[in-house]
Amino acid sequence: MKFGDHLNEHVFAPWRHYYVQYDYLKYELKKRQLSDKGWTDEDEQEFTHILETELDKVYDFVTAKLAEVEARITYCERTLRISTSSPTNASTSQRQMVDDTLTEALFDINDLAKFTRLNYTGFLKIIKKHDKWTGLHLHQTFIPKMREKPLDKQRFDVPIVYISALHDICRGTRTPSPYVQDDNEDDGVFQRATAKYWVHPDNVTEVKAILMLHLPVYIYGKDATTKMDIKETDSAISSVYIDNDQFELYTGRLQRDEGAEAIRLRWYGGMDANPVFIERKTHHAPWTDDLRSLKERFPLDVDQVPGYLAGKPYDGKEKNMFVAKGIQESIKNKHLKPTLRVFYNRTAFQIPKDQRVRVSLDTDLTFIKENNRSHWRRPDVGVDYPFPYLEDDEVLRFPYAVLETKVQTHLGQDMPDWLSRLVESHLVHEVPRFSKYLHGASMLYKEKTPLLPWWHSELAADILKPRETTFGLSRSASFKPLMDGQYLFKSAMATEHKRMRVVSMTQHQQQLQDDSTSSPSSKRTLISSWLPQKKYHQVTLGQPVDVDDANNTLRNEKGYQQEEASSSGSTGKKRGGFITKWQQQFQQRVMNQQKSAKASGIIPVRNVKVEPKVFFANERTFISWLQFCGLLLMVALNLLNFGDGAARIAGSIFICIAALVALYALYRFEKRAWMINRRIAGRYDDLWGPIVLCVLLVGALIVNFYLQFGR
Repeated sequence: MKFGDHLNEHVFAPWRHYYVQYDYLKYELKKRQLSDKGWTDEDEQEFTHILETELDKVYDFVTAKLAEVEARITYCERTLRISTSSPTNASTSQRQMVDDTLTEALFDINDLAKFTRLNYTGFLKIIKKHDKWTGLHLHQTFIPKMREKPLDKQRFDVPIVYISALHDICRGTRTPSPYVQDDNEDDGVFQRATAKYWVHPDNVTEVKAILMLHLPVYIYGKDATTKMDIKETDSAISSVYIDNDQFELYTGRLQRDEGAEAIRLRWYGGMDANPVFIERKTHHAPWTDDLRSLKERFPLDVDQVPGYLAGKPYDGKEKNMFVAKGIQESIKNKHLKPTLRVFYNRTAFQIPKDQRVRVSLDTDLTFIKENNRSHWRRPDVGVDYPFPYLEDDEVLRFPYAVLETKVQTHLGQDMPDWLSRLVESHLVHEVPRFSKYLHGASMLYKEKTPLLPWWHSELAADILKPRETTFGLSRSASFKPLMDGQYLFKSAMATEHKRMRVVSMTQHQQQLQDDSTSSPSSKRTLISSWLPQKKYHQVTLGQPVDVDDANNTLRNEKGYQQEEASSSGSTGKKRGGFITKWQQQFQQRVMNQQKSAKASGIIPVRNVKVEPKVFFANERTFISWLQFCGLLLMVALNLLNFGDGAARIAGSIFICIAALVALYALYRFEKRAWMINRRIAGRYDDLWGPIVLCVLLVGALIVNFYLQFGR
């Protein structure tokens, strides 16, 4: 697909006028180039001016939108401070309002991230076209201007993290496990089942938002109580992997040898971070040990790292002595030295002090050669991604983000259902056994690593999959937030684990009729108790829907909300009459749709999983019809080739019947396949086909008998 079509397809309609005018820039570029004068200096100046104007427009919009989101977050923070100081019913409603406001802000951030990336790509595309068509080098002069107003460096981690912190206060349901230690404490031996996935940059913000709805964002060493506590460098993680000249550790990990090691030195944050964690991962084969991954670590002061690597005995805590001594022996016996640095910004999702389920998303993944032999880490490299000062042969920037799920199966923990749905969706691409060190070493030390990881071929594939289901974040036709294709209802995320049974509309109608003589206040209590029964509700008016779903959606009708808001000054009789009026109108519309659907024999059914055996059953039915046609055709050919005049007439009739039956069988096969692919609930059996076939065959036999014995 051309980028212009891609841009028009993914435009967020409310922000349409703020996108880069890619088609207009392309038109101007082509028109001026194909003119009689050709591309002149004046054309170059005017085109550059247009491009700068477009860049200012996009950048100013992103800046203003971010400021707006930050203002809404600040407002939510102040509201929460007031509500938490006075835990009353009013404060509960305020927290619910804040919950909805934060959800809207989260959706805006997701849309803004897609908006930013789409426009940044548009500028790069049009500059590339300019240089290709004109032979000039606009990128040399315009790219520095883009760096002054960087669209590619717009980071949305800080607002997402802060929304998570505030949203966690709204929920108030995150309680730490009493028997699980935190993953980033000083000591730890971790046994976890891990799985790794690649995430396309276009989907990174959406994946973060989905994870945030189920797990709080965790930043090592931070307890974000105010916005100033959160910095971009808080998510930075740097690891220096050590190996020898023969890349013995690399080969062992790649071949998954029993006892294969990976040793690294890791720190969180900037270059002044302290302490540094010395870590060792040991692989065990499934048939020799129950452990899939064994991770050992201990902290070390940054000033003590050179001495430890040189062989100086460890004099820290007694509980870390065994691990420290074992790692030091491996360094000495295998002649290990710093080889590769891996940098990335990590957003971790985990309930504090509970590591049974932990999910991490690593972005800005970068591999850097450690070629300074006088230091254990290069002093000229910090955490300033994308490290523009490094030579191309010293750095490798990974094109995707890496999602890693860690589940402690030895505690009896299974992967949650919401996480299973995420890793099976279009948003991620599974890459089993992906290793950052193996990938970086295989790319930067190609001459020393003859064995390559299997996932190298995956880099040539496009992992950006089309949206095939309603899973994830989206917008309705009215641009309201949709979670998994459904409208968010009050505090939906706060009550996602509590699905209450929905009472049918007819029962409530009966209650309203029975209480028609009651006071307005009592009727208002009845209606308010009716509302929070269902977490989500959505109706697609263009399709037949279930009556109960339609009745539930009636609660969101604008007129109902307006009448409920003004109910204090009206009588119970009027309110009941108003509800009945809206209800009758909406139900009549739904009933008309259902009648038209039933008349055509096609009724869509949502959320129905189609098993593969359904498709195979359709194919077997089609093949059975073809087998009968083949048998009938064989009889007809024998009559034509070896019979007399009457037999030839009968053979011709049988050939016509065989052809008609074959075409009819093909039609039924295609229709059933169409219904299966679209989850259509209708009649899959054939009511008239077998009857017509029997009539035709009996008629053909009667004609045959008449021709043979009627003479």
